[in-house]
Order: sequence, then structure tokens, then C-alpha cells
Amino acid sequence: MGNAGILVTKVLYTKDAEEKSFVIVDAGMNDLIRPSIYGSFHFIQPVKKEERKNAVVDVVGPVCESGDFLAKERQMPEARQGELLAVMSGGAYGFAMASNYNSRPRVAEVLVQGDRYHIIRKRETFEDLIRLEEIPE
Repeated sequence: MGNAGILVTKVLYTKDAEEKSFVIVDAGMNDLIRPSIYGSFHFIQPVKKEERKNAVVDVVGPVCESGDFLAKERQMPEARQGELLAVMSGGAYGFAMASNYNSRPRVAEVLVQGDRYHIIRKRETFEDLIRLEEIPE
């Protein structure tokens, strides 16, 4: 089941620093914690395949924690702002280990079969996160 799931994430922007290059995506450690806690490898590729140069980058999320990464020093096709990336092999433990850390809603789950798809779990909303909270009077 591990290879059955794919986490699809959007490139928010790229950043080149003196010693590193970063691809900042909208998925974070709360969506796929495995790389952060035990260094699991997930192949990452653009959803739309086309010829492009490779680059060595860190793929990081928006949570602003040192553990908020999906890949470090990864050689992969150059990513472009706004495009979708597929983080492979996210099944089995991907959603089961996901959390609402930093008040981030969990992603939707989509079942794909051939050219058809079904949303099997809707994306959480902020209202879902606070629904069970009560404010004392």
C-alpha cells in the first residue's frame, strides 16, 4: 500500500541562497511527517513531465520549522512556481500520520481509477478544526 498513495503539492516559490536552493511547497510536515522523523525517501517529480534541467534542492513546506521538509539535497527536475509536484509513495502511512499541527487542515483524499476520480475524504476546513472547542462564558 505504501506505493499506492501520492501527495500532490503546489510550488509556492523557489529560492536560491548562497549554499542551497529551496523549493517551497504548500504541503508540510503535517501532511507527510515521515521524511522529518526518520528520513524516508519519497521520489518527487513534476506532475507534467517535460524536458528540463535537474537541480539539487531542498523541498520544504510552509510550517517554518526545521523539520518541515519533504526532501533534502535532492536532485530533481527544476521546479517552477505554481506547478504541481507529485510526492510518491505516500500511501499506507501518509494520511494516517497526518496532523493538524500549526492549525493546518488535513488534505483531501482522492481515489483515482483510470481516468475517473472520487473524493473519498473532503479537505478539512478551519471550522472543522475548532468545531469541538467551547469558549467558557
